[in-house]
Amino acid sequence: MTPLLSVENLSIGFGDAEPVVQNVNFEVAPGETLALVGESGSGKTVTCRAVLRILPRIARIATGRITLNGGEAPLTLTELSERKMRDIRGDRVSMIFQEPMRSLSPLHKIGNQVSEVLWLHRGMSEKEAKREVLQTFDRVGFPDPERAYGSYPFELSGGMRQRAMIAMAMVSKPDLLIADEPTTALDVTTQAQVLGLIKELQQEIGMALILVTHDLGVVANMAEKVVVMHKGRVMESGSAADVLRAPAHPYTQQLFDAAPAIPDRAAVGLPMPGDDLILEMKNVSKTYTMRAGSAWKPEVKIHACRGVDLKLARGKTLAIVGESGSGKTTAARIALGAELPDPGGEVLFRPSGDEQQIAVHQMTRAARTAFQREAQMVFQDPYSSLSPRMRVLDAMTEPLEIHKIGSTSEQRDKAAEMLQRVGLNSDMLKRFPHAFSGGQRQRLSIARAMMLDPSLLVCDEPTSALDVSVQEQILTLLEEIQERLNLSYLFISHDLAVVARIADEVAVMRQGLVVEQAPPETLFYNPQHPYTKALIAAQPEPDIDRPIDLKLVAQGAGSPDNWSEAFRFSDTVIPSLIELEPGHKVRRHV
Repeated sequence: MTPLLSVENLSIGFGDAEPVVQNVNFEVAPGETLALVGESGSGKTVTCRAVLRILPRIARIATGRITLNGGEAPLTLTELSERKMRDIRGDRVSMIFQEPMRSLSPLHKIGNQVSEVLWLHRGMSEKEAKREVLQTFDRVGFPDPERAYGSYPFELSGGMRQRAMIAMAMVSKPDLLIADEPTTALDVTTQAQVLGLIKELQQEIGMALILVTHDLGVVANMAEKVVVMHKGRVMESGSAADVLRAPAHPYTQQLFDAAPAIPDRAAVGLPMPGDDLILEMKNVSKTYTMRAGSAWKPEVKIHACRGVDLKLARGKTLAIVGESGSGKTTAARIALGAELPDPGGEVLFRPSGDEQQIAVHQMTRAARTAFQREAQMVFQDPYSSLSPRMRVLDAMTEPLEIHKIGSTSEQRDKAAEMLQRVGLNSDMLKRFPHAFSGGQRQRLSIARAMMLDPSLLVCDEPTSALDVSVQEQILTLLEEIQERLNLSYLFISHDLAVVARIADEVAVMRQGLVVEQAPPETLFYNPQHPYTKALIAAQPEPDIDRPIDLKLVAQGAGSPDNWSEAFRFSDTVIPSLIELEPGHKVRRHV
C-alpha cells in the first residue's frame, strides 16, 4: 500500500547550530496510527510541525523530503509554495496542539473559531457549519454543546479548551490528523472517549493519525506503529506489538519503567488517621451565576460544589479525583480562602496541633496574611505560573518581600537553599523561566511555594503537563519533602496511577459532589460507584493485550440517568454519602 505520508532523512536545525532533529524516517498509511514517543526535547513536535511547514522563522529543514500522497498526484510538502500549503493545512492535514490556551484566540467565541475551518475549506453557510460543529462538540464530550459554542476560551476549563481544539482539527474530516499530546490536559474518562472517537473517525473516513505522546498506555491502545525518539534521533521503531512487548533499546525500557501504574494492593498506603486534622471542610457548596446567551434569557446557576465534607490529617495526602468541571479546583480554592463558600459552609484550618482552628471563610485581612504563610499552592501549568519577566531570584524572593521576612541577603540565601532542596543549582537564580524545561519549571514552582515554610500545600494537577520520567522525579520530590518536613498535601488530579502512589485517602468528585471516598487500597480494589469504576477502567496501561473497556467507561462517565437506580442523582434529588464500611463512603440511595 502506498503510504499517505512519508518522511525521509529529515534533519532540522535552528540558525547555524547543529540540527536538533537528525535523519528521521517514517511512513504512515491511510487509516493507520503511528505513535511518536519520547520526552520533551526529543524532537517529536518539531518533526510534526515540519510536515505542516509551521516551524519558527529561525528553523531550517537542512535535509530530507516530506511527501503527501492520496490526491491527484503526490505532493512534496517541503517544496510547495506557502499559498498551496494554506490549502492543505486544516483541510487535508490537521493538527491538534498541546496547549489550547495559546492556540485559541481569546477574542473570538469557540464556535466561530471551530466553524472557520468549514467556512474556508468547505464553503458552508454559517447555519450548516454550526450544525456540524455542534455535532462534533457532542462527540468530543461537551456536556452542553450549545453553551460551549457561544463561550470564549477563558470561560472554559483547560480540559474543555482541549476538547474544542480536538473538535477544530476533526470537524473537516482530514486525510491526516497530527495530534500533539492531544489528551494531556484531559481526565482519563474523557481521554478514553476521545481516543475512541478518533478511532471511529479513522474507520469511517480512513484517516491516518500521527500521535505525539509520552504515555505508553495511550500508545498501546491506539498505535499500529511506534517510533521512539530521543535528542532528535530515532532510537527504536517498529510495530507497536513488537516495541511494547519487547523493547530493545535501553531508552524505551526507561520510558516503561517510569510509566505510572495502579500498584498492587500491598504497595498502597494505609488509611489516613483522623485525630490531628490540619484542614476540615464542612458542608461546602459553591454556586456561580453565569450570563445567559441573550438578554431575554434568565441567568444560569452553576453548582461547582455541593455539600463537600473533607478532612485532611497532618502530614498526610488527601487526593481529590474527577473529570474536568467536577469541582476539584473550586474545592481547592475554597480551602485556600481564594473563594468563599456559600452560606452554611465552613473551612477550618489548624496551623499546628496545639493551636486553635482558624475559620478560613471568615478571616480578617490580618488573619488572611498569616494564613497565606501556612498554605501555598502549586499550579498545574509550570509555563504560566512563573512570570516570564522576572528572574528566578526575584520570583523566589517575592513572597518573602510581601510578608516582610528577612533581609535581602537572607532572602537570597533562602532562595538558594530551596532550589537545592528541589534538586536545582543555586547558580540558576540569575536565569529567566524560559531557560528551563517543563520539569525544571515545576520544580521552581514547588520551591517558590516552599519559601514561606508552609504546613499545607495544595497541588493542582502538578504533574499532568509533564513527561512520565519527569513526572516520576516530581512525585519522588514531593514524597521526600513531605517526609522531611511533615507537610500536608491536598492533591488535585485526574490520573489514578499518580493518586494511587501518593495519596493516603481519595475523594472522587462528579458534578460538584463527592460520590465515593476511601483509602486507595479500598477504592482501587473494591470500587462501588459506577463513576469510580469508569475512572479505573479508563486508566490506559502500556500493555497491548489489555485495551481500555470503552463501554464501561461510557456507562460510568456518561449521564447519571444511565447508572443503576441506587446511584442516580439530579439537581433536586441527591442521595446521601453513606458509609459502607469503616473509611469507605459511597453516595447512593439506601
